[in-house]
Amino acid sequence: MAKAVDFERLSILICEDNPHMRSIIRTILMGFGARSIIEASDGADGLEKLETYNPDILILDWEMPVLSGGEMVNLIRRPGNDHAYVPIILLTGHTSRNRIIEARDMGVNEILRKPVSPKSLYQRISSIVLAPRPFIRTATYFGPEPRDSALAEKLMSQQVSDESESENVDLDNMSQEELDKMFG
Repeated sequence: MAKAVDFERLSILICEDNPHMRSIIRTILMGFGARSIIEASDGADGLEKLETYNPDILILDWEMPVLSGGEMVNLIRRPGNDHAYVPIILLTGHTSRNRIIEARDMGVNEILRKPVSPKSLYQRISSIVLAPRPFIRTATYFGPEPRDSALAEKLMSQQVSDESESENVDLDNMSQEELDKMFG
């Protein structure tokens, strides 16, 4: 029998500028049993709430005013930050291969394409909670160890390529294995 995530015990910060999207994500999380859900309407508000509430998981929109999700990740993953190890799920409507690689290289744990489906959100949170990856630090990277061992070795030796391809990737129709291979 597969293990299930105990959402009642998780504290989750949703950082999304669109109130409708925040509401959808909150409703999905509540449907899973989550009770401790904190909301922020932009990146600056998100950083303040991260400090105040110390959530277990951060769900960030990539494109936000004041401070984007990408800028937040870069600030959070800085050495010495008290919240550097918080798991991050990055939401985006842009799923080109180079955008996914950029998210991976920033140190996010998971990426999720909008519009968000309950199944996809549950899979990403389950991955974070039930199969957490250790964090690694190199001269140019701090974040979860890539799932792909060859990529992890390249990262550790600082030889990661950009692979800048611009085709969009359908994250929702990819198997977990395909996503793991692409996202590292």
